[in-house]
Amino acid sequence: MHRTYFELVKPGIVAGNLVSLFGGYLLASRGVVDAIHIALVISGVALVIGSGCAANNVIDRDIDRLMERTCTRPMAAGSISIRSALTFACILGLVGFWLLYVATRRIEPLVLMLIGYIVYVGLYSLFLKRRSVHATLVGSISGAIPPVVGYCSVRGTIDTAAVALFVIFGIWQMPHSYAIAMFRWKDYEAACIPILPLVKGRHQAKKRIVLYIAAFLVAALSLAALGYVGNLYISIVLLSGLYWLKTAMVGFTAGDDVRWARRVFAASIAAVVLISVAMAIDAI
Repeated sequence: MHRTYFELVKPGIVAGNLVSLFGGYLLASRGVVDAIHIALVISGVALVIGSGCAANNVIDRDIDRLMERTCTRPMAAGSISIRSALTFACILGLVGFWLLYVATRRIEPLVLMLIGYIVYVGLYSLFLKRRSVHATLVGSISGAIPPVVGYCSVRGTIDTAAVALFVIFGIWQMPHSYAIAMFRWKDYEAACIPILPLVKGRHQAKKRIVLYIAAFLVAALSLAALGYVGNLYISIVLLSGLYWLKTAMVGFTAGDDVRWARRVFAASIAAVVLISVAMAIDAI
């Protein structure tokens, strides 16, 4: 039963968001870390994200049953009741917001996390995911919040670096999500989810992926142009970003779109982890 509740919070998504949170935090702190402070911030954000994921599992339980990769999720499989899952989500959210407040004593991180929660659970999961091709773009807002929260929990303000982080991680999610849709094509088709590759076609999706990766590169380099990071960060962004872009461009001549999309997906993960680490260790 404990494992079932653990799966309900989508630990992979939580862990991925904590990587970017950590990068934003260390960018702001310039390597000076209060162990208790960062532990509270990480715990609070993790619990709020886990709460959102649990709520998403409840909302998506019907379409999750139709997709191979999600049909074994707790709500889809009927392992947990709706009431229990929602109660669990509420407890996680309340404790998470409380821990974040205890850590920061500031309103900005709380407001940012609340916006991210409302966008993910409300706008994305409840309303747009099944209705609009633009759902991915709206959903990217919530995914771009954690690094900004990490940054603001230290600085206590939303400055140009915070805005840059939001843009960087928001753009990153677009090609990342489209790549998933490309290699999980049958799942999205079975659930009738109107994501861009299905609605506009594979070729259009490949073009968008390349354009978004190029935009991601420009946005990521803006942190250096603004004077927040140094040469190590620039080198890592260029190496990982250009590799990701090159991998994406192969798609126009690829014979196997599924294999190609998996490579783009893997490159996206590598890129976001590497730049998160780079901004953490190369802050000026």
